[in-house]
Amino acid sequence: MNRRGEAAETLACDYLRGQGLVVTARNYRCRFGEIDVVAREGGTLVFVEVRRRRSETFGGAAASITPAKRSRLIAAARHYLARLGEAPPCRFDALLIRGEPARIEWIRDAFGE
Repeated sequence: MNRRGEAAETLACDYLRGQGLVVTARNYRCRFGEIDVVAREGGTLVFVEVRRRRSETFGGAAASITPAKRSRLIAAARHYLARLGEAPPCRFDALLIRGEPARIEWIRDAFGE
């Protein structure tokens, strides 16, 4: 991961903690893909995709989460859940970071899965 991506994930984790979530993992990797951030909000496990873009050119941060990327995230989340034994309620969120200074948009239940 490059420094810009790492900085975006650190900013995202700080933001989520400020919103009351507990970050439990960063950069969870398996053969299916990677999950940027795994957090808990109450009894819900939250898988967070972090995207940073300087501008809205080419569709911006949200457009960069393609169907193929979503499929990899879902597969990686299933792998993560299999390790837990009993799966808690979960959802997929997206944290979109735009511009300088950074503006954060938090999309809860971004995939509706």
